[in-house]
Amino acid sequence: MRIAVLEDDTNLLELVCSILNSAGHSAHPFSSGKEMLHNLRRENYDMLILDWQVPDLSGTEVMHWVREKLSSTIPILFMTSRSGEDDIVAGLAAGADDYMIKPIRRSELVARVQALLRRAYPNQHMPEHLEFGRYIFETRSARLSLSGQFIDVTQKEFDLALLLFRNLGRPLSRAYILEAVWSRDIEIPSRTMDTHISRVRNKLQLRPENGFRLAPVYSYGYRLEQIPD
Repeated sequence: MRIAVLEDDTNLLELVCSILNSAGHSAHPFSSGKEMLHNLRRENYDMLILDWQVPDLSGTEVMHWVREKLSSTIPILFMTSRSGEDDIVAGLAAGADDYMIKPIRRSELVARVQALLRRAYPNQHMPEHLEFGRYIFETRSARLSLSGQFIDVTQKEFDLALLLFRNLGRPLSRAYILEAVWSRDIEIPSRTMDTHISRVRNKLQLRPENGFRLAPVYSYGYRLEQIPD
């Protein structure tokens, strides 16, 4: 999972990101609230971890923006040195899903992050069959069918198609798609992704008559849209 971390203490920021990366996530560090906000306008993240007090733009202000502009379901964990009940209640009321009091403990951080991700993405441990209209994904065998007819796709094409369908209506940045489908092999040429997108669009016949449309999002990435009947 891609997790954005806001913390102005460089040592703590490095520690939190190291813990998250070791747990199998992809941590993206930010020491400035304004820098994070600028990035959130362009990139997708599965979770946010916010320091409550950051000089230029507080975690609270970032959280308010996220809840207003982005998905209300994206999990947010806030870190604070305040242990007073009123402060914690205020943080949760502002839109946080959970909190941690500094100093941060490795095992507790991993446990809280995993719990929030399980709650926010209950389908992460996917069933063997997923249906989206006329499309059926068989996750164990990586087989895909449309109206009962199997479609010949590679593993990468299957992974890309499933990523798009599981994020219906959500604009996905090129960086997010790259990391989700090609993992850490980020040296692949840009045209490789575009080629796969084109193949998925053609092989799956993503057209209005089949209920879906794969559209580019200018200077950002792609979005799979469901067409109403």
